[in-house]
Amino acid sequence: MTEATEPGSDAGLQGWIAAFRGRALGKGISEATFDRAFADVAYDPDIVRRDRNQSEFTKTIWEYLDTAVSDSRVENGQKALARHGAVLNRIEAAYGVRKEIVVAIWGLESAYGTFMGNTPLIGALATLAYDGRRGAFFEAQLIAALQIVQSGDVTPDRMTGSWAGAMGHTQFMPTSYLAYAVDFTNDGRRDIWSDDPTDALASTAAYLAGFGWQTGTTWGLEVTLPESFDYDQSGERVKKPVADWQALGVRAADGTALPDHGEASVLLPAGARGAAFLIFANFQVIERYNTADAYVIAVGHLADRIAGGPAIAAQWPRGDRALSFDERIELQTRLTGAGFDPGGVDGKIGPLTIAAVKSFQRARGLIPDGYPSLDVLTRLR
Repeated sequence: MTEATEPGSDAGLQGWIAAFRGRALGKGISEATFDRAFADVAYDPDIVRRDRNQSEFTKTIWEYLDTAVSDSRVENGQKALARHGAVLNRIEAAYGVRKEIVVAIWGLESAYGTFMGNTPLIGALATLAYDGRRGAFFEAQLIAALQIVQSGDVTPDRMTGSWAGAMGHTQFMPTSYLAYAVDFTNDGRRDIWSDDPTDALASTAAYLAGFGWQTGTTWGLEVTLPESFDYDQSGERVKKPVADWQALGVRAADGTALPDHGEASVLLPAGARGAAFLIFANFQVIERYNTADAYVIAVGHLADRIAGGPAIAAQWPRGDRALSFDERIELQTRLTGAGFDPGGVDGKIGPLTIAAVKSFQRARGLIPDGYPSLDVLTRLR
């Protein structure tokens, strides 16, 4: 192996770029665009290190929400809503997406534009495409980034963002930008990096609308469950008309009638001892931004708080701790060994793992809430 192809080095990256150049030109990138974009690109080992060290540790949902929907983030969101109210009203009218949801995503993704990331994206994406875990994915993002530069929307030096390639006020990946970014200011450029967040906020609304946002309906709301509630009926996969949930004794936490926005599910992100939420189709739309339940709840709840709504009323099981990545792997391995299929062993707690936990709990006479707690792991051991 020659130095030019040695992985994990700048020489290796430069060799990869030389080979990638032909593929990029084959996708319609001009020589001038390519050479300008790659003029100062160098290998960044820190980006590879960060990519490989993801998901080792997680927070509990209440720890996450304590930060994501802190009083200061709510207050700053209300200030942002007031400051940009006129343009946000126009965006809401154009795309049908509630303005508080757009502001909440802005707040979670970049703290209302104060932390957008200053990593040069061409170099970051090239490093990840060359030496990351998901080369094909990041090469596709790199091609998209070059297409954005070639379109004239942004120059390579202004195309900055997170180490993982997310850009601008609301952290668009390049392919999502190409599909959904809009020029709401009508200045000829889809500028999501500017101090003026207008294009970024409108692009976020366009993205949600593109994935089927339902105007005039909510993402979900906190609810209370009756003592007789059948916890087997919880989870995103169980959908019922609101009237059926009402008949089962599910009530809004604030005592008001449940809103009827079509079929809904009961979500228990911390099991039977934490808050319960009734979620609607817009919950799944927000998932297109980030699939983590905690993120979607944070967006929805932050939006509600920005609009003047109350804090979550229920208590959380704060004595619990989140499972580490290794413990999640062990949980899935032990579930499999016990005959409860979690759909694979990857350390990610998805619907199949939750279903497997439910089956295990049911078999042991426990409340089948699907919560992958340390107690469940201890019992599996």
